[in-house]
Amino acid sequence: MYAPRIQDLLAREQKVFRIDATTVGVSHCDLMAEVVAARPVLSTERSVYKPAAGAEIPHDSATGTIRALGQDVMAGIRTEPPPVRGLHGAWPYAATSYLREWLFASDPLPVSLLSKRGITRSPSLSRFVDRAVAVWPESGGGRTALAEQIRTASGTQERGQAIAMYRRATATLCDGVAALAGNALWLVGPSTPAREAARGDLPAVLWETLRLLPPAWMLYRKGGDAYAALHSEIRREDNVALFPLLMHRHPDYWADPLEFRPERWAGQADPEKAPAFMPFGFDGARCWAKHLVVPLAERLLTVALDNRLAIRSPDQEKHVPLRSLLSVRFDAESGP
Repeated sequence: MYAPRIQDLLAREQKVFRIDATTVGVSHCDLMAEVVAARPVLSTERSVYKPAAGAEIPHDSATGTIRALGQDVMAGIRTEPPPVRGLHGAWPYAATSYLREWLFASDPLPVSLLSKRGITRSPSLSRFVDRAVAVWPESGGGRTALAEQIRTASGTQERGQAIAMYRRATATLCDGVAALAGNALWLVGPSTPAREAARGDLPAVLWETLRLLPPAWMLYRKGGDAYAALHSEIRREDNVALFPLLMHRHPDYWADPLEFRPERWAGQADPEKAPAFMPFGFDGARCWAKHLVVPLAERLLTVALDNRLAIRSPDQEKHVPLRSLLSVRFDAESGP
């Protein structure tokens, strides 16, 4: 199921280990907490808030983006979802495109192109679309709150940053939710009894998926003096890779760690506070859209189950890049 490099990591028994000449891996719960607390997260280490248009993203702009995205997601999930045929094909890509259509279809051209996967994968096309959006006329209605952030931006730099934040916000949310829902669909399996049981508590299914197959499976921190004193294996020149995936599967922290058991979350008022559980990062680098991920994934998973979406090709993609979201690759279509 896993790419060879991830399989190699899962086979390691040590909680602190050297990955290569300049990187140390950590899955020890207490040491991970110490690494997290050792220094503040740099803006360059946060993919959504890294500098754009030649400047740091102001705090007010970041807060405005989070608020706008929340409005768009809450408005979107109250609307009728697109036809289920949009979920047919290769996951998680089909699910990502489906979410973008569901949530951001009201945005006019050229703004709607900012979140198209074919555009975002091409630097030259991305630059072309960015220039088109930069001169986008300010009249008209029906746009999302995120698009309104672009329309109301003042000045070239502020508009450039609003464009970058639109692309990053939509991509990060849709990619992450698609990966989570796909992983959950895989873990629930094809049997009718299992699917009916899952429908009884989809949030628990999603929390257990975040434990067993967390999309954010590795967090990378650049090295320095802040980490060298924490463990003898970590040198001043080393970078540190934190592995929630490994911590979530360790028998020191979890009973029957390799078993998919959504019932372990029964009665958990705040699952994020469970010991040795890091589904959305940590304080200072926590997923900015975490409050939207589980509700949106639940809505997407409901659409998939209601329409008997079935996995048709169970083989996972052979290569899962070390810094990518962890997501099961499969083809899907609606069943009878």
